[in-house]
Amino acid sequence: MTTLHTLQVATDARGVARVTMNRPEVFNAFDEAMIADLDAAFERLGQDPAVRVIVLNGAGKAFSAGADLQWMKRASEATQDWNVADARRFAGMLDRIARCPKPTIAQVHGVALGGGVGLTLACDIAVAAAGAQFAVSEARFGILPSVVGPYVINAVGPREARRLALTASGIPAAEALRIGLLHEVVESDAAGGIDAAVERWIAELLMNGPEAQAEIKALFGQLEVGPIDDEVRERTAQTIARVRMGAEAKEGFAAFLGKRAAAWVPTS
Repeated sequence: MTTLHTLQVATDARGVARVTMNRPEVFNAFDEAMIADLDAAFERLGQDPAVRVIVLNGAGKAFSAGADLQWMKRASEATQDWNVADARRFAGMLDRIARCPKPTIAQVHGVALGGGVGLTLACDIAVAAAGAQFAVSEARFGILPSVVGPYVINAVGPREARRLALTASGIPAAEALRIGLLHEVVESDAAGGIDAAVERWIAELLMNGPEAQAEIKALFGQLEVGPIDDEVRERTAQTIARVRMGAEAKEGFAAFLGKRAAAWVPTS
Protein backbone atom coordinates (compact mmCIF):
# COMPACT_ATOMS: atom_id res chain seq x y z
CA MET A 1 0.00 0.00 0.00
CA THR A 2 1.18 3.50 -0.85
CA THR A 3 0.13 6.31 1.48
CA LEU A 4 0.15 9.83 0.06
CA HIS A 5 -0.72 12.95 2.01
CA THR A 6 -4.42 12.61 1.23
CA LEU A 7 -4.79 9.14 -0.32
CA GLN A 8 -4.14 5.48 0.26
CA VAL A 9 -3.38 3.43 -2.85
CA ALA A 10 -3.21 -0.37 -2.87
CA THR A 11 -3.02 -2.84 -5.78
CA ASP A 12 -3.88 -6.51 -5.41
CA ALA A 13 -2.49 -9.55 -7.23
CA ARG A 14 -5.13 -9.26 -9.97
CA GLY A 15 -4.05 -5.73 -10.81
CA VAL A 16 -7.05 -4.09 -9.13
CA ALA A 17 -5.93 -0.77 -7.66
CA ARG A 18 -7.96 0.96 -4.97
CA VAL A 19 -7.50 4.69 -4.55
CA THR A 20 -9.01 5.72 -1.22
CA MET A 21 -9.51 9.40 -0.46
CA ASN A 22 -8.30 9.67 3.11
CA ARG A 23 -9.54 12.89 4.71
CA PRO A 24 -12.44 11.43 6.69
CA GLU A 25 -12.39 14.29 9.19
CA VAL A 26 -13.75 16.60 6.44
CA PHE A 27 -15.76 13.90 4.63
CA ASN A 28 -13.01 13.63 2.00
CA ALA A 29 -13.46 17.18 0.79
CA PHE A 30 -10.61 17.93 -1.58
CA ASP A 31 -8.16 20.81 -1.65
CA GLU A 32 -5.01 21.62 -3.64
CA ALA A 33 -3.13 18.73 -2.01
CA MET A 34 -5.75 16.08 -2.76
CA ILE A 35 -6.16 17.33 -6.32
CA ALA A 36 -2.41 16.95 -6.85
CA ASP A 37 -2.40 13.51 -5.20
CA LEU A 38 -5.32 12.25 -7.29
CA ASP A 39 -3.74 13.54 -10.47
CA ALA A 40 -0.42 11.86 -9.64
CA ALA A 41 -2.05 8.58 -8.57
CA PHE A 42 -4.16 8.20 -11.71
CA GLU A 43 -1.23 9.16 -13.93
CA ARG A 44 0.98 6.51 -12.33
CA LEU A 45 -1.68 3.79 -12.26
CA GLY A 46 -2.76 4.55 -15.80
CA GLN A 47 0.80 3.94 -17.03
CA ASP A 48 1.41 0.80 -14.94
CA PRO A 49 1.01 -2.30 -17.14
CA ALA A 50 0.29 -4.42 -14.05
CA VAL A 51 -2.84 -2.39 -13.22
CA ARG A 52 -6.08 -3.62 -14.82
CA VAL A 53 -8.87 -1.76 -12.98
CA ILE A 54 -8.95 1.27 -10.66
CA VAL A 55 -11.57 1.73 -7.92
CA LEU A 56 -12.00 5.20 -6.40
CA ASN A 57 -13.59 5.31 -2.94
CA GLY A 58 -13.56 7.30 0.27
CA ALA A 59 -12.54 6.55 3.84
CA GLY A 60 -14.95 7.14 6.72
CA LYS A 61 -18.58 8.15 6.39
CA ALA A 62 -18.57 9.72 2.92
CA PHE A 63 -17.27 9.40 -0.62
CA SER A 64 -16.54 13.12 -1.02
CA ALA A 65 -18.18 16.32 0.19
CA GLY A 66 -16.64 18.16 -2.76
CA ALA A 67 -14.46 21.23 -2.41
CA ASP A 68 -12.87 21.95 0.95
CA LEU A 69 -14.42 25.22 2.12
CA GLN A 70 -11.09 26.48 3.47
CA TRP A 71 -9.67 25.99 -0.03
CA MET A 72 -12.61 27.90 -1.51
CA LYS A 73 -12.11 30.69 1.03
CA ARG A 74 -8.45 30.97 -0.01
CA ALA A 75 -9.54 31.09 -3.63
CA SER A 76 -12.01 33.90 -2.98
CA GLU A 77 -9.21 36.01 -1.51
CA ALA A 78 -6.60 35.20 -4.18
CA THR A 79 -5.77 36.86 -7.49
CA GLN A 80 -7.35 36.13 -10.87
CA ASP A 81 -4.15 34.48 -12.07
CA TRP A 82 -4.02 32.21 -9.00
CA ASN A 83 -7.66 31.24 -9.46
CA VAL A 84 -7.22 30.40 -13.14
CA ALA A 85 -4.16 28.23 -12.47
CA ASP A 86 -5.90 26.53 -9.54
CA ALA A 87 -9.07 25.80 -11.54
CA ARG A 88 -6.97 24.43 -14.39
CA ARG A 89 -5.35 21.95 -12.00
CA PHE A 90 -8.80 20.79 -10.84
CA ALA A 91 -10.01 20.46 -14.44
CA GLY A 92 -6.82 18.60 -15.34
CA MET A 93 -7.29 16.13 -12.49
CA LEU A 94 -10.84 15.25 -13.56
CA ASP A 95 -9.63 14.88 -17.14
CA ARG A 96 -6.81 12.62 -15.94
CA ILE A 97 -9.37 10.30 -14.34
CA ALA A 98 -11.74 10.44 -17.31
CA ARG A 99 -8.96 9.73 -19.84
CA CYS A 100 -7.22 7.06 -17.77
CA PRO A 101 -6.61 4.11 -20.11
CA LYS A 102 -7.67 1.65 -17.39
CA PRO A 103 -11.35 1.03 -16.53
CA THR A 104 -12.36 3.04 -13.46
CA ILE A 105 -15.13 2.49 -10.91
CA ALA A 106 -16.48 5.03 -8.42
CA GLN A 107 -17.63 3.29 -5.22
CA VAL A 108 -19.87 5.83 -3.52
CA HIS A 109 -21.29 5.87 -0.01
CA GLY A 110 -22.51 8.61 2.29
CA VAL A 111 -22.51 11.75 0.20
CA ALA A 112 -21.12 12.96 -3.10
CA LEU A 113 -21.49 16.73 -3.22
CA GLY A 114 -20.34 19.30 -5.76
CA GLY A 115 -16.95 18.18 -6.99
CA GLY A 116 -17.65 14.78 -5.44
CA VAL A 117 -20.29 14.35 -8.14
CA GLY A 118 -17.61 15.33 -10.65
CA LEU A 119 -15.31 12.60 -9.32
CA THR A 120 -18.16 10.09 -9.60
CA LEU A 121 -18.87 11.01 -13.20
CA ALA A 122 -15.23 11.12 -14.28
CA CYS A 123 -15.12 7.38 -13.60
CA ASP A 124 -16.39 4.92 -16.21
CA ILE A 125 -18.73 3.07 -13.86
CA ALA A 126 -20.45 4.41 -10.73
CA VAL A 127 -21.88 2.17 -8.00
CA ALA A 128 -23.49 3.55 -4.86
CA ALA A 129 -24.97 2.38 -1.61
CA ALA A 130 -28.73 2.89 -1.40
CA GLY A 131 -28.36 5.47 1.36
CA ALA A 132 -25.98 7.71 -0.61
CA GLN A 133 -27.02 11.29 -1.34
CA PHE A 134 -25.93 13.45 -4.28
CA ALA A 135 -26.05 17.19 -4.89
CA VAL A 136 -24.57 19.55 -7.46
CA SER A 137 -24.33 21.99 -4.59
CA GLU A 138 -22.09 24.84 -5.74
CA ALA A 139 -24.85 27.47 -6.07
CA ARG A 140 -25.50 27.22 -2.32
CA PHE A 141 -22.12 28.91 -1.86
CA GLY A 142 -22.60 31.53 -4.54
CA ILE A 143 -20.49 29.76 -7.16
CA LEU A 144 -21.29 27.41 -10.02
CA PRO A 145 -20.37 23.86 -11.09
CA SER A 146 -18.20 25.08 -13.94
CA VAL A 147 -15.44 22.44 -14.13
CA VAL A 148 -17.79 19.56 -13.27
CA GLY A 149 -20.59 20.90 -15.49
CA PRO A 150 -19.57 19.09 -18.70
CA TYR A 151 -19.44 15.77 -16.84
CA VAL A 152 -22.92 16.32 -15.43
CA ILE A 153 -24.33 17.31 -18.84
CA ASN A 154 -22.74 14.27 -20.51
CA ALA A 155 -24.22 11.96 -17.88
CA VAL A 156 -27.79 13.25 -17.56
CA GLY A 157 -28.36 15.67 -20.44
CA PRO A 158 -28.66 19.48 -20.42
CA ARG A 159 -32.12 19.82 -18.85
CA GLU A 160 -31.52 17.54 -15.88
CA ALA A 161 -28.09 19.12 -15.44
CA ARG A 162 -29.64 22.60 -15.24
CA ARG A 163 -32.17 21.36 -12.71
CA LEU A 164 -29.49 19.84 -10.49
CA ALA A 165 -27.23 22.88 -10.68
CA LEU A 166 -29.91 25.57 -10.32
CA THR A 167 -31.65 24.00 -7.34
CA ALA A 168 -28.51 22.50 -5.72
CA SER A 169 -30.95 20.10 -4.08
CA GLY A 170 -29.90 16.73 -2.76
CA ILE A 171 -31.20 13.62 -4.48
CA PRO A 172 -31.15 10.02 -3.22
CA ALA A 173 -29.24 7.23 -4.92
CA ALA A 174 -32.40 5.82 -6.51
CA GLU A 175 -33.04 9.10 -8.34
CA ALA A 176 -29.35 9.40 -9.28
CA LEU A 177 -29.67 5.96 -10.88
CA ARG A 178 -32.85 6.93 -12.73
CA ILE A 179 -31.35 10.04 -14.33
CA GLY A 180 -28.02 8.46 -15.24
CA LEU A 181 -25.57 9.58 -12.55
CA LEU A 182 -25.14 5.96 -11.46
CA HIS A 183 -25.02 2.48 -12.98
CA GLU A 184 -26.04 0.49 -9.90
CA VAL A 185 -27.51 1.10 -6.44
CA VAL A 186 -26.88 -1.54 -3.79
CA GLU A 187 -29.39 -2.08 -1.00
CA SER A 188 -27.93 -2.23 2.49
CA ASP A 189 -29.21 -5.78 3.02
CA ALA A 190 -27.80 -7.10 -0.27
CA ALA A 191 -25.44 -10.04 0.09
CA GLY A 192 -21.95 -8.64 0.59
CA GLY A 193 -23.18 -5.06 0.19
CA ILE A 194 -21.49 -2.53 -2.05
CA ASP A 195 -18.10 -4.28 -1.83
CA ALA A 196 -19.58 -7.42 -3.40
CA ALA A 197 -21.31 -5.36 -6.10
CA VAL A 198 -18.05 -3.65 -7.02
CA GLU A 199 -16.34 -7.03 -7.13
CA ARG A 200 -18.91 -8.21 -9.68
CA TRP A 201 -18.09 -5.23 -11.90
CA ILE A 202 -14.37 -5.92 -11.46
CA ALA A 203 -14.86 -9.56 -12.47
CA GLU A 204 -16.64 -8.47 -15.66
CA LEU A 205 -13.89 -5.99 -16.52
CA LEU A 206 -11.08 -8.49 -15.93
CA MET A 207 -12.60 -10.86 -18.51
CA ASN A 208 -11.79 -8.44 -21.32
CA GLY A 209 -8.59 -7.50 -23.12
CA PRO A 210 -6.82 -4.62 -21.36
CA GLU A 211 -5.48 -3.19 -24.62
CA ALA A 212 -8.97 -3.36 -26.12
CA GLN A 213 -10.36 -1.51 -23.09
CA ALA A 214 -7.74 1.23 -23.51
CA GLU A 215 -8.66 1.49 -27.20
CA ILE A 216 -12.37 1.72 -26.30
CA LYS A 217 -11.74 4.58 -23.91
CA ALA A 218 -9.54 6.42 -26.41
CA LEU A 219 -11.99 6.02 -29.30
CA PHE A 220 -15.18 6.70 -27.38
CA GLY A 221 -13.58 9.82 -25.92
CA GLN A 222 -13.33 11.19 -29.47
CA LEU A 223 -16.89 10.36 -30.52
CA GLU A 224 -19.91 12.57 -29.92
CA VAL A 225 -23.63 12.03 -30.18
CA GLY A 226 -24.62 13.13 -33.64
CA PRO A 227 -24.35 12.28 -37.33
CA ILE A 228 -22.06 9.41 -38.29
CA ASP A 229 -20.25 11.30 -41.05
CA ASP A 230 -17.32 10.41 -43.31
CA GLU A 231 -14.76 11.40 -40.67
CA VAL A 232 -16.36 9.23 -37.99
CA ARG A 233 -16.70 6.25 -40.32
CA GLU A 234 -13.06 6.53 -41.40
CA ARG A 235 -11.79 6.91 -37.82
CA THR A 236 -13.70 3.85 -36.63
CA ALA A 237 -12.65 1.79 -39.68
CA GLN A 238 -8.98 2.69 -39.22
CA THR A 239 -9.15 1.89 -35.50
CA ILE A 240 -10.65 -1.59 -35.83
CA ALA A 241 -8.38 -2.43 -38.77
CA ARG A 242 -5.32 -1.61 -36.65
CA VAL A 243 -6.50 -3.26 -33.44
CA ARG A 244 -7.67 -6.56 -34.89
CA MET A 245 -4.18 -7.20 -36.31
CA GLY A 246 -2.62 -6.88 -32.86
CA ALA A 247 -1.33 -9.62 -30.58
CA GLU A 248 -4.17 -9.22 -28.10
CA ALA A 249 -6.81 -9.73 -30.79
CA LYS A 250 -5.01 -12.81 -32.09
CA GLU A 251 -4.97 -14.23 -28.54
CA GLY A 252 -8.64 -13.41 -28.03
CA PHE A 253 -9.75 -15.18 -31.20
CA ALA A 254 -7.47 -18.15 -30.52
CA ALA A 255 -8.82 -18.50 -26.98
CA PHE A 256 -12.42 -18.41 -28.16
CA LEU A 257 -11.86 -20.94 -30.93
CA GLY A 258 -9.80 -23.13 -28.61
CA LYS A 259 -12.51 -23.00 -25.93
CA ARG A 260 -10.11 -21.70 -23.28
CA ALA A 261 -9.70 -18.57 -21.22
CA ALA A 262 -7.68 -15.77 -22.79
CA ALA A 263 -4.27 -15.03 -21.33
CA TRP A 264 -5.49 -11.84 -19.60
CA VAL A 265 -8.24 -13.58 -17.61
CA PRO A 266 -7.23 -14.09 -13.94
CA THR A 267 -6.67 -17.71 -13.04
CA SER A 268 -7.86 -17.36 -9.43
